[in-house]
Amino acid sequence: MKSFTYERPATPAAAAAAVSRTPNAKFIAGGTNLLDLMKLQIETPAHLVDVNGLGLDTIEPTPEGGLRVGALVRNTDLAADARVRKGYGVLSRALLAGASGQLRNKATTAGNLLQRTRCPYFYDTAQACNKRRPGSGCSALDGISRQLAVIGASQACIATYPGDMAVAMRVLDATVETVDAKGGSRTIPMAEFHRLPGDEPEVDTTLRPGELITAVTLPRPVAGTHIYRKVRDRASYAYALVSVAAIIGKDGSGRVAFGGVAPRPWRVEAAEGDLPRGAKAVTDRVFSGAAPTRDNAYKLTLAERTLGAVLTEARA
Repeated sequence: MKSFTYERPATPAAAAAAVSRTPNAKFIAGGTNLLDLMKLQIETPAHLVDVNGLGLDTIEPTPEGGLRVGALVRNTDLAADARVRKGYGVLSRALLAGASGQLRNKATTAGNLLQRTRCPYFYDTAQACNKRRPGSGCSALDGISRQLAVIGASQACIATYPGDMAVAMRVLDATVETVDAKGGSRTIPMAEFHRLPGDEPEVDTTLRPGELITAVTLPRPVAGTHIYRKVRDRASYAYALVSVAAIIGKDGSGRVAFGGVAPRPWRVEAAEGDLPRGAKAVTDRVFSGAAPTRDNAYKLTLAERTLGAVLTEARA
């Protein structure tokens, strides 16, 4: 591990300022992803800014009838919160499908959103990876791509976004709140938070340099059956090959987002009007621009069948 300096600011704005003024600085909270990347020297920050003491660890109701989830709320606490279990069941289920109990005890809401891809070529420093080293190439294009993206990728990168929580937050139309070094704040819709790779795959989100996530706001609960279904190679501690976050009403209408198929949680609202017609009608539109590889074309069929299972569960 390379040496680095460390500090613990007293306010969110001070934390943002510390990262902004220091070259190659990173925020750290639970560290469940960053520390692993530092050990592998994929991430080599010169300075760590610890945000654990900023008081961003509460879940509060909003005047609009939703919930404001602090950036430092641990995944275990968010999944177990009675208000989340009652009104946002898809989120609670998605959180419990991720990682392990020990990791959920440490992982934070903001950190979960910011976790980096688990593409094997990103983790193998002997391989070319534009996300790890811009301009070096993408070994996955001609390599083993079974776990990688079927839609939303580019010739620079075909990695997938690995998380579960963000897929549920995408279907809930959550928004991300931030603060910058001058104390200014802004709100980013979840639909705009994660970037597609294009020719800059090293940039995962639309956050500005030094910008700190302070909270995620959930709108009023959406009525319907909340389901999160995750298909993976083993029953625990594995990332999704395909996942489906859905809220289905009694009439068969609803919302649906997919994980494990793209560089960000994948939702096509225009396709949701086809939900009463069945899974194939929806996935035909959701994946109309898909460009799978030979190794991962199975994900298109798997996505249709997973959504079909979700719709069957909702009807039951």
